[in-house]
Amino acid sequence: MKVIGAGIGRTGTMSTKVALEILGFGPCYHMVEAFGHPEHIPLWLGAAAGQPVDWHDLFADYQSTMDEPGSLFYAQLMEAYPDAPVILNVRDPESWYQSAKNTLHTLTAPKSELALVLAQEPGIRMGNTLVWEGLFEGAFLDKQRAITIFQRHNQEVKDRVPSDRLLVYDVKEGWEPLCRFLGVEAPVDTPFPRLNTSEDWRMTFGSNDPGDE
Repeated sequence: MKVIGAGIGRTGTMSTKVALEILGFGPCYHMVEAFGHPEHIPLWLGAAAGQPVDWHDLFADYQSTMDEPGSLFYAQLMEAYPDAPVILNVRDPESWYQSAKNTLHTLTAPKSELALVLAQEPGIRMGNTLVWEGLFEGAFLDKQRAITIFQRHNQEVKDRVPSDRLLVYDVKEGWEPLCRFLGVEAPVDTPFPRLNTSEDWRMTFGSNDPGDE
């Protein structure tokens, strides 16, 4: 493991995942990877319950992590990979909340036929357990409380991770700070990826996300 992601979803984590892979730090483990490996789900749920996890076995085929579920266990990953730097993706809290509410949260809130179908998917159930019921304490729809938890997580990362091991990163900054932090050259003539935007989400799920990434 060469890079550990500590940022919460809807902070440009998909764009950063692809950027890391372009820079040679891939494959990068993201929530989409967990969805594609249902055999991993009991391990993540066990980790949330305090059970030991063989991180080196889980991440044997990966060089980096980004997004949940890995970001929820960044402290454990720092101990398992003491030389790996940490990236904390950040975003304006108000726009983050509106984006998360109108995208990710709709997949677990039983308000539509799609949500009811997806609720049976193991990855969605894991996300509900770890993120909405775990990190956000079942209170995500309380906007101020959710934003407080979001900000608390970010501050805890800043407090816990040594400054020389941490990049606090807004994807709008593009390649330069990311490449400088990782000690690699920025790609020439390769635009920074901009993925999982509001338009991408609307095309896939038909929801209205006023934010992006």
